[in-house]
Amino acid sequence: MSKSTVKQFAPFILLLVVAVAALFVPSLPNFDDGGKYSAADIAWIIVATALVFLMTPGLAFFYGGMVHRKNVISTMIKSVVAAGVVSILWVFVGYSLCFGDSIGGFIGNPYTHLFFRGVNSGAPWSLAPSIPLSLFALFQLMFAIITPGLVVGAVAERIRFTAYILFIALFSLLVYAPIAHWTWHPDGFLFKMGALDFAGGTVVHISAGCAALAGALVLKRRKSHIEQQEIPPANIPYVLIGTGLLWFGWFGFNAGSALGANALSVSAFGTTNTAAAAGGLSWMFFDVIRGKKPSVLGFCIGAVVGLVAITPAAGFVAIPQSIFIGFFAAIVSNLAVYYKSKSTLDDTLDVFPCHGLGGIVGMLMTGIFATRSVNAAGADGLFYGNAGFFFTQVKALGIVVGYSFVMSFAIFRFIDLILPLRVSEEEEIQGLDATQHNEKYGRTPQLV
Repeated sequence: MSKSTVKQFAPFILLLVVAVAALFVPSLPNFDDGGKYSAADIAWIIVATALVFLMTPGLAFFYGGMVHRKNVISTMIKSVVAAGVVSILWVFVGYSLCFGDSIGGFIGNPYTHLFFRGVNSGAPWSLAPSIPLSLFALFQLMFAIITPGLVVGAVAERIRFTAYILFIALFSLLVYAPIAHWTWHPDGFLFKMGALDFAGGTVVHISAGCAALAGALVLKRRKSHIEQQEIPPANIPYVLIGTGLLWFGWFGFNAGSALGANALSVSAFGTTNTAAAAGGLSWMFFDVIRGKKPSVLGFCIGAVVGLVAITPAAGFVAIPQSIFIGFFAAIVSNLAVYYKSKSTLDDTLDVFPCHGLGGIVGMLMTGIFATRSVNAAGADGLFYGNAGFFFTQVKALGIVVGYSFVMSFAIFRFIDLILPLRVSEEEEIQGLDATQHNEKYGRTPQLV
């Protein structure tokens, strides 16, 4: 069998092996409520789980609308296919690596919940006693799905689909799972250090942003970027639709991370909406004072940056302070996008300036504005006299930035050794929709 044939059959064979192995996992009854769970909390977290899932197609629209029209479909499917790859990995071993019995505070024991062993009928998660463990596991799955999908924007228009599938799997196991364990497992070393990340500033956005930077560096520049061609967005209404779906789904992302229908979820809901509003306005108005016209893209990107920045802080800061967080993060990302455009870095859709730096700003703002009056389980930040907590946040984000960038860089390099990571120049010129999927977005408009 030739090497190309092995590569062609390998994904199907791996899925077949997992599917057959799953047949021999003992079937256990569902959890017995017995009155120990809250029906209201179960109902809210089911809704929140669905809301977070909605963010994945929302992200596909958001990214798909900004690329060249010959790459719309290929960009969108790379975000959405993560729902397939990560869901299977999560049940197989991903959840166990994140939330299984801790091995030294660095990773979960893969055997603890292998093939969801003990999840359906097990005791509830220690930090979410009012909902069954299976619901907690499914809620966390949605975070794991969207994280590698975020990286797509940095490597769009030049990465092979099969190579990206492999990246999703390796990133989920080697980057996402360890960082989630460090941050959200009670025995994780960042958790024990006292670092706070309410809904994914480090776990989702910094990890994805640093992976995006690594991917852009490994893949190098597109031909259009080298030639400084101006690429018009394929469909700005898609970007607007995607922003709306992301904003809507983010309520589940942040408010759902309270893990119950309670006062904290209401507060997180409020901070989420407020920071998004401030971020969108800040980006748009900042563009205006720099001589630009107010744009749909500007408001949409700014709103997403505001959502990114409030994510780690959503359950630890009060609603008024979330205005400043969204406002400040949008300016930082806006300036970063501007200076990046003057460099040779080809991060296609500015994932690192928006998600990476947005997550970093959010972690620092958590260290400044967190207050126990909002969440007694949290901490008081620098603004309230606790400099120690601020420096804990700085240490945590430094560790996550370093690990996620180095490991993601190594993953992209490894893939490039065993698969062609990048499409050929001819395929890039023709467009990935046609060359990778044999499909086409819309039809070429006719001049009348």
